[in-house]
Amino acid sequence: MAKRMENLWRAATGQDPSPEDYDGVEFWSNPERTGWLTKQGEYIKTWRRRWFVLKQGKLLWFKDSHVTRNSTPRGVVPVGTCLTVRGAEDILHKPCAFELSSNQDTMYFIADSEKEKEEWINSIGRSIVQHSRSVTDSEVVDYVSRG
Repeated sequence: MAKRMENLWRAATGQDPSPEDYDGVEFWSNPERTGWLTKQGEYIKTWRRRWFVLKQGKLLWFKDSHVTRNSTPRGVVPVGTCLTVRGAEDILHKPCAFELSSNQDTMYFIADSEKEKEEWINSIGRSIVQHSRSVTDSEVVDYVSRG
């Protein structure tokens, strides 16, 4: 709970995530997937275009696509804590939308094309399976796009 409040405070004050949130992740080198997505803010529900990097079970985002060792992520999600990634056009009423959900939160994204959306869903879904701590029969990972 304290960690969540700390993250909430950092987000509310515009501060970057804590370095231990992405410790050991060489996000600048050979990521599993990169690309532009439009992301809905977690606390202030505005839409912002960000450069996303998927690497070692972390989904990180940056203000621009020139990512180096010295870049500071604007946010990070440990995908191993997520349960589902799926299409969300029916929820957001926007084309190419998808959602990433954990037990606590759901984040919404919009890709530039249907193809990009499907590729992100597949990449994140694979990462959820690879990095989830325990997938039981009651927590079947669902990364199949729904319409």
